Amino acid sequence: MFDRKRRGRIAIGALAAACTLAWAPPARADLKPGTDAPAFDTQASLGGKVFGFKLSDALKKGPVVLYFYPAAFTTGCTKEAHDFAEHIEDYTKLGATVIGVSHDDIATLDKFSVSECRSKFAVASDPNLTIAKEYDAVLKDTYANRTSYVIATDGKIVYTYTNLDPALHVANTLEALKKLTEKQ
Repeated sequence: MFDRKRRGRIAIGALAAACTLAWAPPARADLKPGTDAPAFDTQASLGGKVFGFKLSDALKKGPVVLYFYPAAFTTGCTKEAHDFAEHIEDYTKLGATVIGVSHDDIATLDKFSVSECRSKFAVASDPNLTIAKEYDAVLKDTYANRTSYVIATDGKIVYTYTNLDPALHVANTLEALKKLTEKQ
């Protein structure tokens, strides 16, 4: 009887440890400030309209807030999109372009750009995670990790933040943009 109970406790303990490791947050691997932002161009959608997005063209207009998110229409990604949409005027006042990137296809992003981004900013398709890999923003080789970058007009990364919790991405990138514009 004792052995069976003990084995059961050991098995439960091992299972709990395995679950903890399986759900542990990924190691940070994002690009650091001062790094050149990898150039990219891809299909994007704004307000349900598809267009070609090219980072170099956006940087000619001002700094870029580039954020990666795991998947459209998931709880955290929807919250994050709403937060960016609610603060888009703050980004505009600072001269910044906001663009979200996920592995979703452009048809899905057409819908997401209208309903969750509220037609306020663009979302781009990265179906093979090519862009996410260049930015070290990949989660388990399947999804983009929730990582935000602020890129200055010279193409240098000035701020990076990785956290699966969407709560601080907008506040942190706005603060980084304010510091960037104060320097200029």
